[in-house]
Amino acid sequence: MSEHLTSDKHERLLIIDFGSQVTKLIARRVRESGVYCEVHPFNRISDAFLEEFAPKAVILSGGPNSVTGAESPRIPDRVFDLDVPILGICYGQQAMCDQLGGSVAQGLEREFGRADIEIVKDNALFDDIGKAGSTHRVWMSHGDRVDQIPDGFEVIAKSANAPYAAVADIARNYYAVQFHPEVAHTPIGAQLLRNFTHQIAGLKGDWTMATFKEEAIASIRKQVGDGKVICGLSGGVDSSVVAVLLNEAIGDQLTCVFVDTGMMRKNEAEEVVSLFSKHYKINLVHLEAEDEFLGLLEGVADPEKKRKIIGKTFIELFEKEAKKIGGAKFLAQGTLYPDVIESVSFDGGPSVTIKSHHNVGGLPERMNMELVEPLRELFKDEVRELGRELGLHPDFVERHPFPGPGLAIRCPGAVSKDKLDLLREADAVYLDQIRKHNLYNEIWQAFAVILPVQTVGVMGDERTYEHVLALRAVTSSDGMTADYYPYSHDFLGETATRIINEVRGVNRVVYDITSKPPGTIEWE
Repeated sequence: MSEHLTSDKHERLLIIDFGSQVTKLIARRVRESGVYCEVHPFNRISDAFLEEFAPKAVILSGGPNSVTGAESPRIPDRVFDLDVPILGICYGQQAMCDQLGGSVAQGLEREFGRADIEIVKDNALFDDIGKAGSTHRVWMSHGDRVDQIPDGFEVIAKSANAPYAAVADIARNYYAVQFHPEVAHTPIGAQLLRNFTHQIAGLKGDWTMATFKEEAIASIRKQVGDGKVICGLSGGVDSSVVAVLLNEAIGDQLTCVFVDTGMMRKNEAEEVVSLFSKHYKINLVHLEAEDEFLGLLEGVADPEKKRKIIGKTFIELFEKEAKKIGGAKFLAQGTLYPDVIESVSFDGGPSVTIKSHHNVGGLPERMNMELVEPLRELFKDEVRELGRELGLHPDFVERHPFPGPGLAIRCPGAVSKDKLDLLREADAVYLDQIRKHNLYNEIWQAFAVILPVQTVGVMGDERTYEHVLALRAVTSSDGMTADYYPYSHDFLGETATRIINEVRGVNRVVYDITSKPPGTIEWE
């Protein structure tokens, strides 16, 4: 991320990342108020970068380190010479105060979780939030705390264990808070961040999907010229939006390749083909490859092996079809901004692989194609907004996330056509129930899992020995963390009855109430 992503047509806010797990949430909150921003690691911020990026304001993120440590991350000195408003959050507050002449000490009493702050002085940071004397619930996560503020700063809010919960140097437009306004557990957080960006920094909020769409189309045309582009189409939100955006930009120069692995949901392949080849008139190659995938997966139970087989086979088939098209110089893919952020960790260290991810981005370098990534500036919710701006059908825009390996990873153990067919039918009944009860858009992701066990049941006074089906539904804002959806017992009972009555081969239904963490959203 040595270069910024967007054009200089928009006011830009810079978020300097010190390694917080929730830094991306700062960016999402800022974007939601119409301000374009980017996240960059503290150790990648050079004087040349700052001059080129020319931020109108800066936010300093939280982080896991202690300012009192000898090699703790530092705010680049040049940031304080920009003469722009700065907001420090948690570690960002501590680093700001320490570097400007204050001091930080290890807290005798740490704060983790919900806390109450009291506003002690009216201030623009708390406009439309509360006046002096009012108290507000926030989310704290700190061991160290500021114990002396720099000259020019004053206290504007305090908590029981953080006497400097919010401080300000109004003359220089420097603000800092010990709590995390970016998380949902701080109800006043979105308004506080908007107060900083719009009231204090004076940003207009000119970042909209309408303007992004026009700029993205112009950028695609400039990059591609008269060249051919191929795009891997899965039917998910990201690839669908990429396809429609490219079609609007370059028309017949685009060819989409839809590899039907045989592990899609019920009627999904037909819906994808119908929408893109008939409605949008996009050049579409529909490759039916169920037999090939299922043959390679026969007897394979290990989830990582399944993912890798599917990913490798997809790549090989996609590459084969791309060669048939001939002359394509560009490969389009749905890289999103969280992928860009995560591609460069703030300390350069490795991260733990929880599970492999299937992505067109894994195509071999020997294809020698230039990437077209029109969504790489966007978060998932912005992609959906762009889809609506492009007129994409709501069934595709609002579709729950669906994994690249498809239903294969919702069949723990070995995969077979019979199990996939049964799962397809049960999943369709489950989703129909969710829509029937108007719950679909309240849920981040919902699906059924066929377990690798069978249980004894009784149907019509006869003994049965059939499959167990697990239902999963979670709420989330970004998929990084999630909680199970609290269905009523009536809903679960009605759904289980429908599945058992309508799907031959299932005699028991259970509901997964595991959050993420400790579990993942998918079972494999």
